Amino acid sequence: MTHGETKVPATAFPSTKLNGEVKVPGDKSISHRSLLLGGIASGETRVSGLLESEDVLNTAKAMANLGATVSKDGDDWLIYGTGNGALLAPEAPLDFGNSGTGVRLAMGLIAPYDFEVKFIGDASLSSRPMGRILNPLREMGLQVFQHSDTENQLPLSIRASRHMAPITYHVPVPSAQVKSAVLLAGLNIPGTTTVIEPVMTRDHTERMLAGFGADISIETDADGARHISVVGQGELQGQNVTVPGDPSSASFAVVAGLIVPNSEISIKDILLNPSRIGLFTSLMEMGADLTISNERESGGELIGDITVRTSKLKGITVPASRAPSMIDEYPVLAVAASFAEGETIMLGLDELRVKECDRLTVTAVGLVQNGVNCEEGENSLTVRGSATVKGGGTIETHLDHRIAMSFLIMGLAAGNPVSVDDVSIINTSFPEFLGLMSDLGARIEA
Repeated sequence: MTHGETKVPATAFPSTKLNGEVKVPGDKSISHRSLLLGGIASGETRVSGLLESEDVLNTAKAMANLGATVSKDGDDWLIYGTGNGALLAPEAPLDFGNSGTGVRLAMGLIAPYDFEVKFIGDASLSSRPMGRILNPLREMGLQVFQHSDTENQLPLSIRASRHMAPITYHVPVPSAQVKSAVLLAGLNIPGTTTVIEPVMTRDHTERMLAGFGADISIETDADGARHISVVGQGELQGQNVTVPGDPSSASFAVVAGLIVPNSEISIKDILLNPSRIGLFTSLMEMGADLTISNERESGGELIGDITVRTSKLKGITVPASRAPSMIDEYPVLAVAASFAEGETIMLGLDELRVKECDRLTVTAVGLVQNGVNCEEGENSLTVRGSATVKGGGTIETHLDHRIAMSFLIMGLAAGNPVSVDDVSIINTSFPEFLGLMSDLGARIEA
């Protein structure tokens, strides 16, 4: 189904308490990367805990269309890769649906190949900018063929030139997708490709490249910028990958547990990579009763368990420097801020304007519709919260799964039910969301 063809509205009703122990699905970022790297590694890659969402499954289909063998083995996924440099020309366009991560990382992976590949997606993905990915790839020699009236948007095709070359690329704005696309392209180009990022972004690509055997090095200069270099045309070896729980998905249950009265929720086996836990840091600064326990390392990543209890929150200022570590969590943080006493100021939100929708504006509009006093800036959001939120709004989600889930969480603690115009889009990242929240005691009717 193309998102938006058949909308499924839903309403969240005020709840008296949420209690229980749950596990959220596997991390989306790691799931995408395990399929991409497994698809070009030699031998077998076995992935347990893969997030089986529409976004990730579209990446699995794309790798199969590029010559990898991808199959399900019980609860695990098996990928038999082509070997680095041996992907095959697909017979049809690669359709990434709603997945910005999947399409952007795949563009980098495929960039060095001397065959043409067309990328397509749904209406939301087709409106999202691809220039920040394509521009460094063009510097490496990539040819881009536009099939729409708007430059650097889907549908488009790419093909390597005869003179692909490594580059040293200074990332102009913090972006794990840009960093990853350039590094993935460098895997199949002779020489050393280097990405310089002044502000650290999620580092799953670097960790997984090392795990698969890539010749990768990371240095930090005197100014704190990270220099990540990968030597091209090396061999990658298939790996066993265990995908930890997605902290972005966990954020919805965490915030629900904080704002719904009489609640206590435990969430097991969550990824605690320092580049991904800005939301949890912010909530604890707001006074959240949030504890992390059973910390341990698995596959080069830190994981642990999170327990939250109903808390009286207070407003804080969230610095711009924290944005890369919580860029997907601002809508649900804004919901938490709506129930906090005082003013919460979120800075450095430029990236929200180029998500599935203009997430900054859509979040602000949704807050106002539910009686929350807020102010949208050019790259900031100020929320003036209170212990009680009126609710009663009906939110237009604009094909954005995180907007849908965030405002359903609001409805569980507001004075009146909160509705969203579509929950079918939640399948792009968190198909278990409605069932998981129901198991905790939430009343959400679709």
